[in-house]
Amino acid sequence: MYDVFGSIRGLLKIDSVSIDNNIFRLHYKGTMFILVAFSLLITQKQYFGDPIDCIVEGVDANIMDTYCWIHSTFTIPALTGAEVGEVVPHPGISNPNIHGPDEQHEVRHHKYYQWVTLFLYMQAIMFYVPRYLWKIWEGGKVKMLVMQLNSPILDDDVKRDRKAMLVDYFSVNLHNHNFYAFRFFFCEFLNFINVIGQIYFTDRFLGYEFTTYGTRVIAFSEQELGSRHDPMDEVFPKVAKCTFHKYGASGTIERHDGLCVLPLNIFNEKIYIFLWFWFIIVAVVSGVGLLYRMATFTPAFRQILLRTRSRLASSDNVEAISRKCQIGDWFVLYQLAKNMDPLIYKEFITDLANKLQGKGPV
Repeated sequence: MYDVFGSIRGLLKIDSVSIDNNIFRLHYKGTMFILVAFSLLITQKQYFGDPIDCIVEGVDANIMDTYCWIHSTFTIPALTGAEVGEVVPHPGISNPNIHGPDEQHEVRHHKYYQWVTLFLYMQAIMFYVPRYLWKIWEGGKVKMLVMQLNSPILDDDVKRDRKAMLVDYFSVNLHNHNFYAFRFFFCEFLNFINVIGQIYFTDRFLGYEFTTYGTRVIAFSEQELGSRHDPMDEVFPKVAKCTFHKYGASGTIERHDGLCVLPLNIFNEKIYIFLWFWFIIVAVVSGVGLLYRMATFTPAFRQILLRTRSRLASSDNVEAISRKCQIGDWFVLYQLAKNMDPLIYKEFITDLANKLQGKGPV
């Protein structure tokens, strides 16, 4: 029964060839999926109704909603922590000139929430760019070299011929794989640069509030209930002000202040606290991956990794191959080890070692 299921798994893997690694997939699969999912989530009106609802007298409600959605709303950061119901009606909501023209409060305009969906989607595309480049540069090389040798059920004659072709390919093209490997390493570096860049661009997008957002939320959660000053109310207010000007009956400019409810920010504040932690985790993991990649430039470390991947092959054969291989050759062998059937890979390593040492087939 085990052999039957093993054969089925082998057949299903014939067309699935891995050309990268788990850290790489963390970017173009994990992070991209999360960003697209968040982008779609905040477009679903059934969760929060209209994206903005404004209360104002003397102006049509639909016109006020459209105007405030286009021209942004504002709050007063200094009054975000003021006592609600006593000092302010909502966190950060008050008249900026309440203490007179000589003591005005700083006003912060919130212009980002209209673009969160598009921004998340563009970030998702950026996380896929390194994968797209690598697929173009890789050009199906690993799949071509594997030649269905990832299947445990393969005719003996076919297996022998394909192994021989693979051994001949390596012996002829030895030391010609460095450029291939360096392009993958560049894409790994690009992944790291991208996630750091996304942290910076998100910070710019949210008015330079993102880099400290997570630490402030953590500090807020540790404070006593009565003394809490929620940083999410500063970055993602649920209620904000909007000012509309129009001509009155006599031609005088009239000012209409409205209160706008922003249901979108209920989701935005949770999304961006998650992304704060997620981007940091991805950046740290990617940085560790780059340190690992730098270590692979050491021949001794490459030999250890190849021996780990070639557990069924003899250590002498692995050592003989490692001495002959440059980093590009090692990289291709390592990619093949992830995709080929272990028994077939062991036979390939043995044949390749004999070929490189000038020995006849065993």
